[in-house]
Amino acid sequence: MTMTPDDVLAEFEKAGALLKGHFILSSGRHSDTFLQKALVFQYPQRTAKLCKALAERIRAKVRKRVDAIVSPAVGGIIPGYETARQLKLPAMFVERQEGVFQLRRNFHLDKSMNVIIVEDVVSTGLSSRECIEAVRKTGANVVALACLIDRSGGDAKFDVPFVPLARLKVPSWEADKLPKHLKGIPAVKPGSRGLA
Repeated sequence: MTMTPDDVLAEFEKAGALLKGHFILSSGRHSDTFLQKALVFQYPQRTAKLCKALAERIRAKVRKRVDAIVSPAVGGIIPGYETARQLKLPAMFVERQEGVFQLRRNFHLDKSMNVIIVEDVVSTGLSSRECIEAVRKTGANVVALACLIDRSGGDAKFDVPFVPLARLKVPSWEADKLPKHLKGIPAVKPGSRGLA
């Protein structure tokens, strides 16, 4: 059974992962809504359900041979692995070394390989673009980027086909341009950017 975008968001809500408050996103921007993916990924059955639907969407949208799934650490590792499992492909991840995403741990890609990047949630698309660049440095070809939720509502742009399972338009603001409803609320930073 195909999951609709509403079904996807309902899974996040059921897991208590759709949070309201004042958050500093990994991009540095501020938002009143945050998707705490870890609360979804703590449930293997829920994660498998979402990633099976993402794998089905990838099969429907990507017509090229795919040799591997690559995800950015830390947030993309679990959905990348589970999506790769559903597609019967190897799963790898890039991680930051001196601030730059790199393929490590003896993972290997080469110019003969087609790769799909799998993310958890895309906000501005910065980490996705960094992951694409890291894969391209190996010589491999990135044929698509897929994610569970595009929280940019379609605003994030990429030079490869983008395959989100659901879209959610969540506004965000620069720290010096906060709306009234956030100005009096202390901000928290629940994301993972900056982790080694």
